[in-house]
Amino acid sequence: MTTFLQRLKTWAFRLYYRIVSKKAWADHPQGTDLNVSKLLIPVSAGQTAARMYHGAADLPLIVYYHGGGWVIGDLDTHDPFCRALSEASGCTIMSIDYRLAPEHPFPAAHDDCLDATRWIIDNLNTLAPNNGKVVLSGDSAGGNITVSTMTTLIDEPRIAGTIMIYPATEHYLAGLPSYTEHAKSGPLTTPIMRWFFDTYLGDVAPADPRTKTLFVGRRSDYSGFPPSLLVTAERDPLRDDGKRLNMAMRKAGVAVTYHHYPEEGHGFACSEGPTEGHRHFIALASRWLNDLTHA
Repeated sequence: MTTFLQRLKTWAFRLYYRIVSKKAWADHPQGTDLNVSKLLIPVSAGQTAARMYHGAADLPLIVYYHGGGWVIGDLDTHDPFCRALSEASGCTIMSIDYRLAPEHPFPAAHDDCLDATRWIIDNLNTLAPNNGKVVLSGDSAGGNITVSTMTTLIDEPRIAGTIMIYPATEHYLAGLPSYTEHAKSGPLTTPIMRWFFDTYLGDVAPADPRTKTLFVGRRSDYSGFPPSLLVTAERDPLRDDGKRLNMAMRKAGVAVTYHHYPEEGHGFACSEGPTEGHRHFIALASRWLNDLTHA
């Protein structure tokens, strides 16, 4: 049961994230000339909101899952980032909202995103311009959802690639060194990450077999994954999640483009405004998408 103090803490974190995100981008509007549509996508639990940034017909549609530990974050906190990526890459982006914990614990977020992705793939010809292919993408918790969704849809031929931005892949009890080395080095701290996991899991134990869709780092074989772009940040408890994922994917023969940002902290690509790190990532992702399309 969610207590009053838990609800209050969740509300405060969500408000703080919205304020910080809005402030970071306030003087730097992104993609103001883009055509943007709002829609509701049918999912098993009813409907979930999405925001579509219209791009070009000769490029894949990017399905984007926002970060925030499955507890905070929404379409608005990641709107400037999605606008920047759509404008720079030329791709249509479909940003997916999903239910958040503690109101909706595991596996609500993963279920919503999987259902929404299936619907998008099945309706590509009726959506904003695209070339009939999709790229799954997300940051942090959204990066986790990217890997999880791809794992479930491994045989879907219309998925052309994945983009994973400092993804979470393991429980905090897995003993990854970065949880200690960078416990308080950047915006995301180890205590906050622990709270995210505990809040999202609710009454589900980390060892429960159902959590294999959450703890994607436990997967032993990534064979069949499409070409992937993976980035990590040094000042980040999740640094080693991404580094281990890179090695596991390479071992499985996945075509991984991996870039580590040694001076950056968690959130640099999506949440801190148009910093040098953000601009580098946008350029990197745009080149990667172009190469993916024209390979």
